[in-house]
Amino acid sequence: MRIVDMRSDTITQPTPAMRQAMSEAKVGDDVFSEDPTVNRLEEMVSKRLGKEAALFVASGTMANLVSQLTHCGRGNEMILGDQSHMFVYEQGGSAALGGIHPRCLENKPDGTMALADIEAAIRPDDVHFPKTKLIVLENTHNRCSGSPLDVGYMRSVAELARRYGLKLHVDGARLFNATTALGVDAKDLVAKADSVSICLSKGLAAPVGSVVSGNTDFISEARRNRKVVGGGMRQAGILAAAGIVALTDMVDRLADDHENARKLAHGLVNMEGLSIDLDVVTTNIVFIDITKKRLSSQLLTERLHSRGIRLLPTTPNRLRAVTNYHVTSSDIDYALDIFLSILKDF
Repeated sequence: MRIVDMRSDTITQPTPAMRQAMSEAKVGDDVFSEDPTVNRLEEMVSKRLGKEAALFVASGTMANLVSQLTHCGRGNEMILGDQSHMFVYEQGGSAALGGIHPRCLENKPDGTMALADIEAAIRPDDVHFPKTKLIVLENTHNRCSGSPLDVGYMRSVAELARRYGLKLHVDGARLFNATTALGVDAKDLVAKADSVSICLSKGLAAPVGSVVSGNTDFISEARRNRKVVGGGMRQAGILAAAGIVALTDMVDRLADDHENARKLAHGLVNMEGLSIDLDVVTTNIVFIDITKKRLSSQLLTERLHSRGIRLLPTTPNRLRAVTNYHVTSSDIDYALDIFLSILKDF
């Protein structure tokens, strides 16, 4: 059976070039900073993001956790969106392991938080309150339709943070989807951020890993925090080699994923029983709302899965599709045919 897997861009398999690079990678003990392939990857990322240094970690969750632990002490507070990945999907690790208090603000449909809301949430110096230390942005914003946050907004938040002596962390798991959609350089998008995490194992198709970037002092302390959460991976160059290929070969092709997402959205929007906001489909994520009373996201997901189309139910009446390296334009045509066939039964 033909399989079109759009549950996430994390399902991507490493490319042949990645597998070859991994088999030939020169390695050393990365805990001693002696793995040449890891060192090369970290240098590539820091230069690409316009930062002084970088640190290879096992996952996006670890990248964000290490960043939070580095910026904040126990009892400090961070400001982040109520729909952010760090708040919703990372098991409250910052509170559980770092004693960091989350101050959640409303995410607008485009993934932003209102500047006035951010400023109002910054705590005054009062013995009753936790100290505000950090603002967190997510770019692109997963739960807000994969929306990219533009350069102007990113700089405005950074300037607000500076004015109050705060730090800015960017969860850039899909940062290169944002730069592709906006047509900007990554350096410009995160120029004012104190730390940035990028994921290599989503749309860039590497099998494992994320990278945190910031200034030299930040990364030195982040390395200590990586160690304490069990992130010292020794001969990690085998994994970093795939990340190098991801950065070299896979960024430019993200535009194909965006085009396929738009094709899927435009094909579904006129199908009876479904609703899609076409205006927000700008990267590789499509949210599909179900309007038929007899149909739920779980039931539709099961019917689609039986025909080889794999999507992710996110609420009782909503599904998510994420286009990725393995999904072609022909696959989108096939998926649309299956959708149409199934919906006729309801």
